Amino acid sequence: MFGKKKLAMLVAELIGTTILTLVVLSVRSSGIGYSFFVALAAGLAVMALTLAVGATSGAQFNPALTFGLWTARKIKTLPAIFYIAMQLLGGACAYWLYIYLVKNHLQSTGGHYEARVFLSEAMGTFVFVWGWTAAAAKKFTGLQFAAAAGGAFALGIIVAALASGGIINPAVALGTRSWGWSTYVLGPVVGGLVAANVQSMFFSGTEEAESTTAVRASSTTTATVAKRTTRKKK
Repeated sequence: MFGKKKLAMLVAELIGTTILTLVVLSVRSSGIGYSFFVALAAGLAVMALTLAVGATSGAQFNPALTFGLWTARKIKTLPAIFYIAMQLLGGACAYWLYIYLVKNHLQSTGGHYEARVFLSEAMGTFVFVWGWTAAAAKKFTGLQFAAAAGGAFALGIIVAALASGGIINPAVALGTRSWGWSTYVLGPVVGGLVAANVQSMFFSGTEEAESTTAVRASSTTTATVAKRTTRKKK
C-alpha cells in the first residue's frame, strides 16, 4: 500500500513533530519558559528539522499548516489525513516521553473558550503559515527555506503569546496538555486556513510573473542594444 518514499514522509512528520514538541516541553519546564525563549527554541528546532527532512516530507509538523494547504489545494486529501494523524501522534509521543523522563505529569491548561486566546492563536498561526507558504511560493530550498520556516514560526509564537500560551500548533498543544477545541485547536486551524488561501489567491504566482517580465525586459533591452550597435557599424 505504501512505498518506501511515502513511509519516509510519514515517519519524517512523526519524528519531526515529536522533537519539536519535546523542545517546547523542555524549555517550558526549565524555568525560563518565557515566550521569547520558547519562540527562539521552537524556531531553531523547526529550522534544523526542516534542513533534516524538508526534502522528504516538506517539514510541515503542524496540523493547522497541513489543513490550510489542503483547503488551498496544495496537498491531496489522503496525504493530508495521514500527515495530520502522524503529527498528532508525534505530539502524543512527545508527552509520553516527557512524563517518562521527568517522572511527572502536566496539568491540562486547555481551558474554556476565550475570544482573546482564540484570536491570538489564529493571528500567530496566520503569521507562521503566511511565512511558510510565501517561502514555498518563492521556491526557496535548503537553508533559505529552513530559515524562513523557523523564523516565521518564532514570530508567530511571539504574536500569539500576547494573549495565549503561544502554541500555534494543535499537535504541540496536545503534547503540552494545552489542548482545547475552541482555542488551541480551532484558533490555529482558522489562522492556517486564512493564511494559506490568501497567499494562494492573491500572491502565489506573482514571483513567477515578475521573473518572466524581468526576463522579457532584459531580452528586449539586449535586442535594442544589439540593433544600435549594428547600425553604428554600418
